This record gives sequence, C-alpha cells and structure tokens, in this order.
Amino acid sequence: MPLDTAVNSLGFAKPASETRVVVAMSGGVDSSVVAAQLKEEGYDVVGVTLQLYDHGAALAKKGACCAGRDIHDARRVAESMGFPHYVLDYENTFREAVIDEFADSYLAGATPVPCIRCNERVKFKDLLATAKDLDADCMATGHYIRREMGEHGAELHSAADANRDQSYFLFSTTQEQLDYLRFPLGGLASKAETRALAARYGLSVADKPDSQDICFVPNGNYAAVIEKLRPGAAEPGEIVHADGRVLGEHRGLIHYTVGQRRGLGIGGLDEPLYVVKLDVDARRVVVGPKEMLATRRVPIREVNWIGGGSFTDQAEREVLVRVRSTRPPAPAVIRPISETEAEVELLSPEQGVSPGQACVFYATEGSRVLGGGWIWKGR
Repeated sequence: MPLDTAVNSLGFAKPASETRVVVAMSGGVDSSVVAAQLKEEGYDVVGVTLQLYDHGAALAKKGACCAGRDIHDARRVAESMGFPHYVLDYENTFREAVIDEFADSYLAGATPVPCIRCNERVKFKDLLATAKDLDADCMATGHYIRREMGEHGAELHSAADANRDQSYFLFSTTQEQLDYLRFPLGGLASKAETRALAARYGLSVADKPDSQDICFVPNGNYAAVIEKLRPGAAEPGEIVHADGRVLGEHRGLIHYTVGQRRGLGIGGLDEPLYVVKLDVDARRVVVGPKEMLATRRVPIREVNWIGGGSFTDQAEREVLVRVRSTRPPAPAVIRPISETEAEVELLSPEQGVSPGQACVFYATEGSRVLGGGWIWKGR
C-alpha cells in the first residue's frame, strides 16, 4: 500500500472497503441513513440493534425506539442495503443499568434523564465493546452531534442544526469512547436532509415518525411505569406551602416534578404556585411562588471532563452551561471540588433546576462540548 494513502471519510488512512464500522441501528431514520450512507461509500458495515426490553410488550409501544417494530425495520434496511445485521439481547443489562435507577431516582424526588444513562452505560459501553470484539475500526451512530479533530485529539461539538442537537444527552461520553465513535449526521443542516437521504437510498423508514417518548415509557406516563416497577410507590401525602400551610393532598410524589404548576389540584388561591421541593422523607410536595424556583448555585457530581487537561487544573472556569435539555446554554462559573465534583454558579438565576438532571458544559466561544455532571441536592 502506498505511504500516501488518502484518509477516508471516517479518518482512517486506508480504503473504505478495508475499514469495518459497526452502526448502532435503532430502527429509526437517523441510524438507518448512517448505515446506508456508509455502505454506499464502500465501508465494511455491520449493523447491530439492541433489544432492550420485553419484545411482546414492546410491540404495543408505537413510536418508541428499540421496540419490536424497530428491530424489524432495522433488519429490513440491512437486507435492502446488503450488509449483515445482528440483534443483541440487552434486556437484563438495560433494566439493571437504566430502568431500575430511573425508578429509584423518581422515588428519591429527582427528575432523571434515562437516555443519558443508556448512552453511557449501554450503547457507549457494552455495545462499543461488542463493536471492538467484531474487529471494527469504529462505531457510528445516528446522533446529531459532531466529532472534530482538534489540536490535542478528538473533540465533541454541538450539531450544526441547533434544533436537532443532542449534546445534552451525550455529555458523559469519555475521551476514549470519543476516539472510537463517529457521528456522520452531526454536520447536516436539518432533519429534512436526513429524510431526503433516506428517500434517495430507498429506505422503508424514510417517512417514519421520530420517537417522542423515553423508549420504555409509553405515552410519557412516567408514574404508571414507576408504579409497575415499584408497587406501592404512589403513596399520598400533604401538599404544603413553603410557609407551612397545608393546602391539600397529593396522590404520590412520583406524579410531581420541581417547577410543575399544572395539575396540582389546589386551585382557588390568589397566587400561582409551583412545586419548589419534593420532601421524600415527609412525603410532602412543597409549593411556593415562582421566584422560589430561582437558583444560582448548582452542586454537581459524577463530572465527565473532556475539555483537555485535568478538570482541577483551574480553581474556576468560565463556561456556558445547560441545566435542562430544553434550555439554551447560559454563562456560568465552574469551581471544581475534586475530579468528579464541582459547584456551578449561574451568572443569571435559572428556574426549576432539579436534582437528577444533567448540567452540561460548553465553551464560551464556538461549539465545543466540555463535558458535564449530574445535578444533586448537595451536602
């Protein structure tokens, strides 16, 4: 082979035909397009789909990823494009690593984000290890995020399309994982481009709707899933004002989240009230005026730093942070306590910051994702 062999589109100095790539296929249009595109470019593509929960129950969950229908759709795409496809049973792993923590977090008064844990503990851990076992040079996914080469190696960057950007859900990607992963859709300007590619490849999923809910939570009914997983979890208790007044009775803490206003069942009051705290020990929903939701200091732990160097190299760092997936990044200062803990000071107060959510770090200029951590109640 000539010494000046060109680098292919996945960053390897060898022909595409000699580059094996495992594509994580959920059965949706995004990962299907990634697989089809790489196959068309001549790569040695292997599709892998994870069965994450009971196959029979999954068939009734329309619009949820990794359900029975989605496994069928992924297989059809692989057959039509002519590459091998495997289904791996990860039901026990998914339950232990994602679902159980989801239920326990809700019972503890937090608002968990299971999609982050799934990427962290299943897709980018066990599935990535499987890709290496298959002698793949890399693993590609349909996530909308960019991997770019910087001065010191691979960097994570927000997607070109801010409306599709999934950086909030991928903050816990480690440097080692980032070196191995590829995200071919991150540079596309819109989802319309993805669907146009699917139509060009003649994929059966070209018009398939996007999944809206957490894959194991049909119709977004978190409480029903938790009651099934943890019978007796929905014990009633008092709704109390922050000033101590008892205003009514709730139907179980799992039905409420910090920042919630609607559905409290305490109408007829002079002021609008919001959930400001969930007191798990006393089984109380504490409500108060909107200004009580404002927070400037956010304790975080399980920090994953991919911004270069050591997280504790600096006593404080000016960054942008996102404290919910639906919020834009806002100016903040991070003060590390250790390699895995820190306090984040928001320069402008944010409302509804909740334990169990992620706090994701971004560079003050450009699109680089620097990592993040999990919001908790602090000591």
